[in-house]
Amino acid sequence: MIKLKNSAQIALMKKAGRITGEALLVARDNIRPGVTTKHLDDVIRRYIEKCGARPSFLGYAGFPGSACISINEQVIHGIPSANVVLKEGDIVKVDVGAYIDGFHGDAARTFAVGKIGKEAQKLISVTEECFWKGIEKFTEGNRIGDVGSAIEAHAKESGYSVVRKYIGHGVGQDLHEAPDVPNYGTAGRGPRIAVGMTVAVEPMVCIGTGDVKELNDNWTVITADKKLSAHYENTIALTGDGLIVMTKYD
Repeated sequence: MIKLKNSAQIALMKKAGRITGEALLVARDNIRPGVTTKHLDDVIRRYIEKCGARPSFLGYAGFPGSACISINEQVIHGIPSANVVLKEGDIVKVDVGAYIDGFHGDAARTFAVGKIGKEAQKLISVTEECFWKGIEKFTEGNRIGDVGSAIEAHAKESGYSVVRKYIGHGVGQDLHEAPDVPNYGTAGRGPRIAVGMTVAVEPMVCIGTGDVKELNDNWTVITADKKLSAHYENTIALTGDGLIVMTKYD
């Protein structure tokens, strides 16, 4: 069941979203060659807790980190580690959630580590563009399929593919709620979009096929062909006054 939020609930979600977005900014400011993914996780956790919130992901289904930190061909759910060191030319996906006053925020970005190649930079840019193309369709009376269709169309036009196995989702009192928000779909199909809906739209875009597999740690998801992927996510809300991107920090 889709849980529509009233204005008071959306106001609380804005607070969770702001902390989530700011935690990504903290991560961005700490990303450089030689830094471990455990260090990034530590600074993210400290910031979220300093704000009076708690990391949404920490302990979620047993996940051991406060953030999912995934490098290069790793798509999502990378486990932070003191043994994983960022290198010049890497791209790193940081996925963060913050929970406060009964509500979650959820957002992700893909960051460059030092100087990266043109293809990697294009992939990062197109993935963000896919998000904005998708949420242009997140209007009252449209359907969820309109969002996914727009995301996939832009990725394909750019020569890329989207991950189909993992998708966006509703966000609220639970980190994952209805409806599912795939990064593909058929325009005019799926649940109807209504005022009060709060969802995480999160394109995961690949240079290769978009096929993925899970590693033996039972968390980290990589591209099956080992080619680069990028991830861009925000929690959004549709209100009577229009669309709000609650986790955007820039």
